[in-house]
Amino acid sequence: MKKAAIIFPGQGSQYLGMGQVFVEHDPDAMAVMDLAEKISGFPIRRLCFEGPIEDVTRVLYLQPALTAVNLICWHQLKKRLPHFCPAFLAGHSLGEYSALYASGVLSLEDTLALVTKRGELMEREGARNPGGMRAVIGLGIEEIERILQEYSGPGVAVVANHNTGVQVVLSGDTRGLDGVSQLCAARGAKVIALNVSVANHSPLVAGAVADFAEYMAGIYFQSPEIPVLFNATGGYEHQPREIKAIMARQIASRVRWLESMSRMIEEGVELVVELGPKNVLTGMMRKILPRKTDILCLQADGPEALDEVVRVLSKR
Repeated sequence: MKKAAIIFPGQGSQYLGMGQVFVEHDPDAMAVMDLAEKISGFPIRRLCFEGPIEDVTRVLYLQPALTAVNLICWHQLKKRLPHFCPAFLAGHSLGEYSALYASGVLSLEDTLALVTKRGELMEREGARNPGGMRAVIGLGIEEIERILQEYSGPGVAVVANHNTGVQVVLSGDTRGLDGVSQLCAARGAKVIALNVSVANHSPLVAGAVADFAEYMAGIYFQSPEIPVLFNATGGYEHQPREIKAIMARQIASRVRWLESMSRMIEEGVELVVELGPKNVLTGMMRKILPRKTDILCLQADGPEALDEVVRVLSKR
């Protein structure tokens, strides 16, 4: 079986109808959705299938909703390949909780409880400190960091996600994002406002970190059974106590996605599978990979795509 990595998407990958085909045809998938509704107290099924999309995008609802769909996709893969064990796991921002579940760090119930609490706290901070996020395409991280150092205008703007060599996401308030975006555009970058409701991975949500750490103190974490590459460090961690600390500060710290994916490549991954809605991470991975590579990237959030993943994984 190929040396595979499973990666899970986060905010920005949501769409109406996500997970619906599995939930309507598989009792196990329905059970995960029912549990997500019970733990969160939100109508997750209706939100995922019917929307409106504005509600699904709201961080409060998005976090348990998208996580439930990610976990359903993981369960569906494991039903088809019960003995499959990836070499690596990772998740982008919110998706990291799906990776922790798949690695055995968290139970299903605790995973859903954590993302529900995380959504509550981040929505609270978003209301206190309004802001947003913008993707900057065409500039490297060093140049963007120079721009941020040079910027002396009002507001807050920081690097939230280092996704690829030429795709960086900024997070902050409107004044800071406007000012830095103008400087990036003047140097030839394309700047795109993201459809998010909170300035994730920035000082504007740092007020959630201590409260989330306190909540996590009552959650049981185990050592990973499968290596997880963490957003905040770009590396591995095996001690449950340290993982809790990493996940608390992850809310306000940079997502080192390029660093994590580059490490997978260096360590010999042969197949990267994005499990969950859309193919945002797959698109980024194809930009990270060397031009001439045998590494295959697939994405699955429906039965046919999942069958293709199983077919590829089953090849010797």
